[in-house]
Amino acid sequence: MNIGLIAHDSKKTLMQNFCIAYRGILCKHELFATETTGRLVEEVTNLTIHKFLAGHLGGMQQLGSQIAQNGIDALIFLRDPSAPKPHEPNVNDVVRLCDMHNIPMATNLATAELIVLALDRGDLDWREMYK
Repeated sequence: MNIGLIAHDSKKTLMQNFCIAYRGILCKHELFATETTGRLVEEVTNLTIHKFLAGHLGGMQQLGSQIAQNGIDALIFLRDPSAPKPHEPNVNDVVRLCDMHNIPMATNLATAELIVLALDRGDLDWREMYK
């Protein structure tokens, strides 16, 4: 499965810790991330991550394009809802695309854990029929 990873600046350390904790599951899948998030996760986990541009430089649009073309099977997007970002419309576009294309998406640690554990159990194998 192809898993997208995005984290707002205040959530990047949380994303690193999450990926360390679930490295055993994540290593079985293809990982895609915006540039900074991908680099930071790679540094602490040694996972191979396909990196797009930084989110605010077009990485969100690149990831959105992959979602629209059915190239992403699940998205973990650790958002910081308390601090609005100048590029917030890009965030909403990715959320909307996930809804339009039935892509499971986590926006916090609790739902991220549900998605990763579901991946491990095979609960998202139905995504294969979409390809």
